[in-house]
Amino acid sequence: MRKIGLFLFFILCFQMSSAQYTELVNSKRPGFSDSPFSVGTGVYQVEAGLFYKNVGNYLYYDQTTSETNRYKSKSFGTDITFRTGQFFERLEIDLDLEIVNEKRDNLQPTEFSESVLGLSRLTVGAKYLVYSPKYTDKTKEIRSWKKRNSYDWKRLIPAVGVYAGLNTNFLSSLHKNPDGMSPRIALFTQNDFTDKFVLLTNFIADKLFTDESENSYIITGTYSLTEKISIFGENQGFLRKNVPNDFQYGIGGAYLLNNNMQVDASFRYIKDERGDPTYLIGAGVAWRLDRHKDKFKTLDSEGNETNEKKQGDGFFSRIFSKKDKKQRKVKKVKAKKRKIKELKPKKTKAQKQLEKEEKKNAKAAKKLKKKEAKDYNKNYVPPKDNEIDDNN
Repeated sequence: MRKIGLFLFFILCFQMSSAQYTELVNSKRPGFSDSPFSVGTGVYQVEAGLFYKNVGNYLYYDQTTSETNRYKSKSFGTDITFRTGQFFERLEIDLDLEIVNEKRDNLQPTEFSESVLGLSRLTVGAKYLVYSPKYTDKTKEIRSWKKRNSYDWKRLIPAVGVYAGLNTNFLSSLHKNPDGMSPRIALFTQNDFTDKFVLLTNFIADKLFTDESENSYIITGTYSLTEKISIFGENQGFLRKNVPNDFQYGIGGAYLLNNNMQVDASFRYIKDERGDPTYLIGAGVAWRLDRHKDKFKTLDSEGNETNEKKQGDGFFSRIFSKKDKKQRKVKKVKAKKRKIKELKPKKTKAQKQLEKEEKKNAKAAKKLKKKEAKDYNKNYVPPKDNEIDDNN
């Protein structure tokens, strides 16, 4: 059984059509379905968990021996996924592996027991977002209450992503594929029906061109209870060539510790045509190293995107840069000198009254002095000649 994962709702509600990066960790855990969105460029993410699986009665047909085999087993182990976004925002590269310690009791055609500790899955693949719909932001609608609260029918159009991977065969003896390595392809869709409910649908073709090839579907509904708590319900069906079909039902939830870490737990019941009591219990954590940097577009004065490229400042860009590049001439403008206005201290009402009285007195004194000079000139009588001689 292949464990891929769940993209929790409280992360999905922040998704953008042009950029896959979100402020919160994008985890595939704890379910098995996958989202068409990637983690974003510059993000390095690890998702790991522990699980216990009890298989009551597993029946399959062995093509090499032409015999029907049946066994029951108990196993516990860890599943680890490494995810990163490189080259494009819509592209994600991942490595999915599972290490298990399994004890298997074979019941048919002969009875014997065997146990193994090793890899049960090692898959390398890449995912690409093909289409992402744009939803109307109705929070900006202030003129019409009806339009603000009406349903956006664009939400019925899903986001679509494609996946291609390679199942390696560096596995333990109980889990090796007799036909060797095999391809894995998938189609992922996602509908954000509301701000709290998201539906994921996966269609998977696994172990192609081998006797163990299988087709499967996964339908997962996620619901956000709060900003930090999300729950999910999931149904998965397997259509195999040499193994009876089975259907799995899972429930679980996750809690967001911070922007870069979350914890989760899940339970899964497996019902097949034999009615065996098979179940799976798991818990884990997702953590990311966030080195994402937003890319900005250069626009001209009319708002159109330009082809201007930013010159690199690295070692090789400095060596091979054009040194004879002409500099753009800049017109020199001489700055004008401006007088600095001195700030005068603020005067009190008494000081203003005193200055007013002083100005009034000075004006009166000047007026009186002017009047005295005028009267003197008016009443001035020049001395006679005999008065001048007497004085001498």
